[in-house]
Amino acid sequence: MTRAPATARALLVSALSVTALLAAAACSADGRGTVRAAPVPPASAQAPSATAAPAVEQPTPTPAPPELSEEQVRAALVTEADLGAPWVPTRGAATWRDGVLKADAEHADCRWLLDVLYTEELFGEPTGPRAVVALDDSSDDTQLRYQVSAHPPADVDRVLDRLGTLPRTCERFTATARAGAQDVRVEELPLSEAGDARAALRVTLTGEAADGEPMRLTVDVAAVRVGENTITLTNGGFGAVLSEVTLGVTRFGAERLSEIGRQARARV
Repeated sequence: MTRAPATARALLVSALSVTALLAAAACSADGRGTVRAAPVPPASAQAPSATAAPAVEQPTPTPAPPELSEEQVRAALVTEADLGAPWVPTRGAATWRDGVLKADAEHADCRWLLDVLYTEELFGEPTGPRAVVALDDSSDDTQLRYQVSAHPPADVDRVLDRLGTLPRTCERFTATARAGAQDVRVEELPLSEAGDARAALRVTLTGEAADGEPMRLTVDVAAVRVGENTITLTNGGFGAVLSEVTLGVTRFGAERLSEIGRQARARV
């Protein structure tokens, strides 16, 4: 638990950096750090003549949000540079992924949950660019995977709604994995009001490892929709999986993705 304050400080520094970038962007509206007001037209141009026909107001069409470029999607990632120590680029998939998460269950919803935890793909094939980063906690066997991708909002919201039902339908169940039978517990992980829609769960699997030793695996899964784009995060391992990391990274990432989306719209 001693790593939580350091992680929180790293996220705070990153958030302050984003704030500074926002201020810089706002001050560069005319290219020289000054925002200039538009000139006011003369009175003769402002008032229509008495004989002029009244203007008919036309409805302003709502522009479609621009699709983010591959570069913008990559810029929306949260990386080891944001988190700091002990997070480093991943050395490869953890051994517990195949041994424990590649499992089966009787209930269809519980089986679906195990499938998405194993594949780390909640929403299927994206409709636009995708960027992924995987990180390891160098002090234990914890891994974090963070993805930004584009999906139809209605499809995303349906999946988020389904995730929200799992703490009731799959609160406790038994999974059959390569390591043997696992007792699975599913809990809601409350997220702050980030993005347009969101859901998060904490899944705990308890049983025996392949060598017969007691085992307890914890995996957080969180997803946030920000307009047409979606953040998906998994954070899991046998060690201390800190919910503060899951919640902090998700919120910070949603704010970063929202700002990149605003900048993209401003350029249209």
